[in-house]
Amino acid sequence: MKRSKLIYSVITLGFGLMAFTSCDDFLDVMPDNRTVIDTEDKVKSLLVSAYPNYDYNLFTELLSDNVDEYQNTYTERFIDELYQWKDPKESNNESPESYWEAAYRAVTTANNALEGIEKVGGATTTTLKECKGEALLARAYAHFMLVNIFSLNYNSATADKDLGIPLMYDTEAEIGVVPDRGTVADVYASIDKDIQEALPLIGDSHLSIPKYHFNTKAAYAFATRFYLYYEKWDKAIEYADKCLGSNPKSLLRDWSNVATLASTFEVRSQHYVSSELNCNLLLATGYSNAGVAFGPYFTWKKYTHGPYVSNQEVGGAEHPWGGSTMLYDAPHSYPGTGYSFVIFWRVPYMFEYTDAVAGIGYRRSIFPLFTTDECLLNRAEAYTMTQQYDKAAADLTLWMQNITRSSTTLTPAGITNFYNGIAYSYEDKDKPLASTVKKHLHPAFSIDKEGSTQEAMLQCVLDFRRVETLHWGLRWFDIKRYGIEYPRRAIDVSGSPYKKTDFLSKDDPRRAVQLPSKVLDAGVTANPRN
Repeated sequence: MKRSKLIYSVITLGFGLMAFTSCDDFLDVMPDNRTVIDTEDKVKSLLVSAYPNYDYNLFTELLSDNVDEYQNTYTERFIDELYQWKDPKESNNESPESYWEAAYRAVTTANNALEGIEKVGGATTTTLKECKGEALLARAYAHFMLVNIFSLNYNSATADKDLGIPLMYDTEAEIGVVPDRGTVADVYASIDKDIQEALPLIGDSHLSIPKYHFNTKAAYAFATRFYLYYEKWDKAIEYADKCLGSNPKSLLRDWSNVATLASTFEVRSQHYVSSELNCNLLLATGYSNAGVAFGPYFTWKKYTHGPYVSNQEVGGAEHPWGGSTMLYDAPHSYPGTGYSFVIFWRVPYMFEYTDAVAGIGYRRSIFPLFTTDECLLNRAEAYTMTQQYDKAAADLTLWMQNITRSSTTLTPAGITNFYNGIAYSYEDKDKPLASTVKKHLHPAFSIDKEGSTQEAMLQCVLDFRRVETLHWGLRWFDIKRYGIEYPRRAIDVSGSPYKKTDFLSKDDPRRAVQLPSKVLDAGVTANPRN
């Protein structure tokens, strides 16, 4: 890909991109002067801002099959657009536009740190080597999230043609140049290069609060997810092994301990994101309404994870361990007329006062970007793709016995029998909107036929990971990668689906979120639409 200098105007001190206020502004504003980054301490301080300060989990969760439409008015226009897979026109802290800008701010910061390291003579000390590794990973991660949100998923057969996202490697703007989106293949190759350069450098000695930076284990967890999405299964296994070590159980979330905590949203949601837990490898904090949307509040509950989808497909459904009562921390139901919803207590609601007397400020939240539990399930997927079924079953058993009270040992045969005994979603002629934990898979990469051991074990991985990452927004990426199709369903007052309002097919171009309108107004190529 031609690495043209991007026309985003970088305000380095604010680590910000221009807000794309108009086409002229987008193309013609000159960059401000920068503070010189000329010491180790300045480089370290800079990296605090190398992570997006807005989150993606709320809007990608709304795009997924984890939510249905309920008969109430607790919504906003931009929430309507997301649920309906419309090209976004409205913006909000939770919008794709906010994440786009935040991710490119993070890239800019990482680039400034890398430039600063060169200005002090290169990565000649342990601290500067580790800072360089962190900056490379921060840049890679932001590019990775951007391409997976705003482009189609990686497909080895079409990636060299599918539109990518602009890659940013420069700290200067080049006036009047519209950035080249390149291809998904270009972006993945670039991320691969940054990761491979970063991993030998990464370390933890320069970090005072490791869980909010790319520490060593978080770096390996990111590499695991990246190579899983890149269809490089052996590399995913390699880096998962490095992340999880020889005793993965000791690194997993201690769900049996969670069951002993006070049974309140505040206590358990804040514990879930504690930086003291071994399982939480990298945490994100930012301006967010996620703690409200995924908390015990009515706000934004027109489109929500309700009793129907929970009981048929996720926490309340029948799984290899049994039902929801076997979970150490079962989902919590909030029934009502037109607003019933079911949540796991995972996303805390926090409030930052700017004026305590007036009672005004910002809603904030924290959620994990990477955990050991997700990494374990990613390894199970990679084992399944390489037909190492016994190893995959061992990882799935470890995860299941950790999050539930089940003592069952899973085997490839047992998993196959369980999932082959479940009907695929949406195939009941009398109830065409009825669903189960099992959906037809249409990945671009090759898998064995339906009913095979491999297909059943992939169903298991996807099932377990859906429970593990509910409210994280990661289900959307599994939907993209596996070509999962599903309808938009309206739920009636009795709690049953009664109307299909839309349908997402495996080839639907809406799987790539449209670029922000202000970016399109500046001449950047739009994602195709039917």
